Amino acid sequence: MDHSSTSEEVHRSVHAQIAKLKRISDDVHSESASIFEPGPSSLGRRESVDTDFSSPSSPAVPAPEKKLTLFALRLAVLEKSATGIGALSFIWATVVLLGGFAVTLTNTDFWFITTILLIEGTRIFSRSHELEWQHQAAWSLTESGINSFRFLQSSSSSVWKSLMSIFKRISSGSTNDRQIKQVPTKAVRPKWDGKHLMTRRWETSDVPLLPYASWVFLASNISKILQLLQIAAAVTCVILSLIKLIIQNYGEIEKGDTDKRNRKAALSIFYGLALAEALLFLLEKIYWEYKVIYHKVLEKVNEECDLGSSGIVSVRRFFYDAYSKCVEGSIFDGLKMDMVTFAMELLSSSSPDEQLMGAGILRKFAMGERFSDDTLQKIGINFSTVERLIEMLNWKEPQEEEIRKAAADILSKLAGKKQNSLRIAGIPGAMESISSLLYSHRTSNSAAEEIGEKSMIVDQEHYDFWTINNLGLLILKKLARDHENCGKIGNTRGLLPKIIDFTHAEERLLMGNNIAESQIQMVKRSLQVVKRLASTTGATGKQLRREISENVFTISNVRDILRYGKKHPELQFLGIEILTSLAMEDDATERIGGTGGILKELVNIFFNYDMPEQENHVRTAAGEALVMLALESKQNCQRILKLGALQRLVEGLEVELLCQNAARILRNLCTYSAEESFPELREIMPAAPTVLKGIVLEENRLQEVMLGLAAYAFKFMTYEDSNNMFERAGIQEEKLAEVLVEILKKYQYPPIRFPRIRRFTIELAIWMMRDPTHIHIFKNLGLKNELENVLDTTSELECLSIFAGPVGLNRYRTSMQSLVETALSLLEDK
Repeated sequence: MDHSSTSEEVHRSVHAQIAKLKRISDDVHSESASIFEPGPSSLGRRESVDTDFSSPSSPAVPAPEKKLTLFALRLAVLEKSATGIGALSFIWATVVLLGGFAVTLTNTDFWFITTILLIEGTRIFSRSHELEWQHQAAWSLTESGINSFRFLQSSSSSVWKSLMSIFKRISSGSTNDRQIKQVPTKAVRPKWDGKHLMTRRWETSDVPLLPYASWVFLASNISKILQLLQIAAAVTCVILSLIKLIIQNYGEIEKGDTDKRNRKAALSIFYGLALAEALLFLLEKIYWEYKVIYHKVLEKVNEECDLGSSGIVSVRRFFYDAYSKCVEGSIFDGLKMDMVTFAMELLSSSSPDEQLMGAGILRKFAMGERFSDDTLQKIGINFSTVERLIEMLNWKEPQEEEIRKAAADILSKLAGKKQNSLRIAGIPGAMESISSLLYSHRTSNSAAEEIGEKSMIVDQEHYDFWTINNLGLLILKKLARDHENCGKIGNTRGLLPKIIDFTHAEERLLMGNNIAESQIQMVKRSLQVVKRLASTTGATGKQLRREISENVFTISNVRDILRYGKKHPELQFLGIEILTSLAMEDDATERIGGTGGILKELVNIFFNYDMPEQENHVRTAAGEALVMLALESKQNCQRILKLGALQRLVEGLEVELLCQNAARILRNLCTYSAEESFPELREIMPAAPTVLKGIVLEENRLQEVMLGLAAYAFKFMTYEDSNNMFERAGIQEEKLAEVLVEILKKYQYPPIRFPRIRRFTIELAIWMMRDPTHIHIFKNLGLKNELENVLDTTSELECLSIFAGPVGLNRYRTSMQSLVETALSLLEDK
């Protein structure tokens, strides 16, 4: 067999197995996604649309900035070599030549040496201070580096434009003593696009060192002047040294003149050292230009980092810092730098430009796929950086908007991992800072006035509220995955009402055609946060559900979504799940049922046969909500019956999608028939054959719900009705009794997916044993032994009707032991 074909078959086989496993996994998930059986966690139960899960760790990606740190290392080797040789030549000249026999030098050599020492001293001086100015000039040089010849290559038109700009600045009097920060109040607001905004302090790159001709003495221009001085000094040194080394006219040495016998060698050594130093420096510059201009290393690193067109400034600044470390300290110090650490240092700066640069780098790396894991790990373990990001969420000035959005973006990504979300929520004031991101458009003016945010009121027309709000809700959504964080969200003053306020969606928004996606996204995220809070377990969950249901806007907002949200089934699904979770509390159940239209909308959605198949989960959720609202609530059961839903529920037993929840709702409606007279419940009897077939012919969960309905629905039947039911179904009483006993034998321990099957089986057996002939049948089938076995294997699982994850919330009034004892007593009576 051909090796390639064999490999292809194996490949297809593996893919088929994976697909099969995926289908099995999906089936298990869909079967277990219910509030009526225990699950691993309430917060992890049936996550609805737009759920973010932490992606698995991806393989390590080489850091692009390594190219820059290696480049800086090589440059530093050349620079330090040149500096070392320069120092040696300086010592040689001062000690050996000028200090030792200056009087014996020729006039030419004396001035050559003096000139070389002066220009080399100038170069060394300018070099020692150049790195100081590089950091400052890096902000304004977006097209060329400090140590670059590009500015010498500009066209005549560019030079002319530069000169005109200079004269214009001089004529406009740009040497004001001090610039005072101004908050714009006009419609056109300055954006932070890389240019400096006016601040209350000088930016070092804009400092005029002299009161006149300040354009010459700006930091960026000084760095260029220093650069030119170095190059001119090196070239002059090369020329002078070569002239002397080639001509070697060191003067004649008279015979017997011992003072001049070593002059030629000494001068040759000096000129050789000076030449070597200058050539090394020029080699460094050539290498620099080759990498920066022709190889475009800065642009390539910027492209690999995906920092965008403005990112070149960040890359250049990083390179200058790495180079400075290599030159000023050990040549290996620059290798310890990376872009993430560099950005975190900038984030802690007091300069707005540096803060924005740092936040921009971290946002790009955190949001990108390649570097996200490594970046988030470094940020997460740096407590001061996380604290700084949270602090930035409180910055409400319009000119700080970009930094604020960047910080929120980073935190939203950081909160995606559980350990980081706990770290974020654990910082004092974190929840209050996140709360500050939420501005309700219905109440923002009054809220801002209360806290004195007048500048925000003035400029709120141009402030990007949609993005800020969405980011705040996204952070809360991810934080709410953890139980402890849910409690902190609930305990933060004013935060819960803000979240609920964002669930408001008017008819125009839900039914409109040209609605911004960000508006729908904001409603969806707020619903997701409320859903997660409402589904929290324990005492925290009870408190949150109480506070959510007591908010007068919660239920009415959900009602509007159910009523007008046909175009947005994902919003309807989230609203329904909120109602289901709130219905775990008795007070909330009555409050929901008493809100006009809620039950009606749920019934309409549950029986909406026109819904596309891909939206079936919305109908299923509506059924579960009706089950919860009817559970142990006489008022809600009566309200459902008044809606005329009984006949539709009976018909729903024949529909595969609806039958389980329809059976549960009918069971709840039948529960109170003995306490209150509901004559219309007799309409359920035509469905009895369907129920009976479901018990005998079906298995697992459907069999369980049919058993549960039968135990309560059959009690409306007379003896004649019972006989007619068995005849219509084509099933004998003995067959049903046999099935019930077999169920107790088969399920000696209650399955998690349908934990109440034995309870419902015993309830139906008790109903059947009202007829003495059935008692003998059960005795012959060995029901007594099975009931005694149930007493020995009863678990807590069978005593509960609903669950929040692994926690049972509602206990049956009749215990399993009491049911078994009732059945045993009936068996012993005959």
